[in-house]
Amino acid sequence: MRPAVTVCLVSEAAQGPFVFHGSLEDSCAQARVAGFDAVEIFAPGPEALAEELVAPVLDRHRLKLAAVGTGAGWVVHRLSLVAAEAGTRARAVEFIKGMITAGARFGAPAILGSMQGGVTLEVPRDQAMLWLGDAVEELTAHAHALGTHFLLEPLNRYETVMLRTVADAAKLINWRKAPGCVILADLFHMNIEEVSILEALRDHSHLIGHVHWADSNRRAMGFGHTLEKPILKFLQEIDYEGYCSAEVFPHPDGLSAARQTRKSLRI
Repeated sequence: MRPAVTVCLVSEAAQGPFVFHGSLEDSCAQARVAGFDAVEIFAPGPEALAEELVAPVLDRHRLKLAAVGTGAGWVVHRLSLVAAEAGTRARAVEFIKGMITAGARFGAPAILGSMQGGVTLEVPRDQAMLWLGDAVEELTAHAHALGTHFLLEPLNRYETVMLRTVADAAKLINWRKAPGCVILADLFHMNIEEVSILEALRDHSHLIGHVHWADSNRRAMGFGHTLEKPILKFLQEIDYEGYCSAEVFPHPDGLSAARQTRKSLRI
């Protein structure tokens, strides 16, 4: 497994659960100081991930790009894959395709989280699931054509009525026969929704492609009550080769949260 840390470039998400906020340059410098060799970027759009902007910064700090978030499609642009209006759904798909393309230049997958739909829907959930399935199939194919995969992230009940558990995500992937789509297992969401985090990971270990390494209170692992050592041991046992990325609040500050994350990833 490989450690990574989140960087937020979206001003509208300044209070969000990301370790570093502000400029990419400063965030990457701090990530390197904390001992990381990869970052996950939450950007306002594909243009912020342009190769000529991002590559020099990553190279300067000897960092790789672990993944890119697409949540700004909702936070900034109010786009959803399950909106009632067809034009809005189409723009949502194009926004995510742009993010997939931008990330693929660095070998990094894009994440589908909040754009899957929130706690209220404009249409019945069954219809929303059909649209979500269509979109996931199309987006996975786009990622595959660019040589990368697509990450599907279940959220918790306070954020969505769509995919809430690892099993929900696995069901959609299997239903749509989207082998290039894998699951982002966010331990904070799992702490709320899963009967057992370990059992959920074990039952779907072949589909786990990325982990958000976060404690029960969305702080760095070790600052809440999640027992991280059994999870870490399990990931080692299955030879998990993906990233464990800290999507956590910068408590008490970003550098401290990053260092605590690195400490918690040692078994």
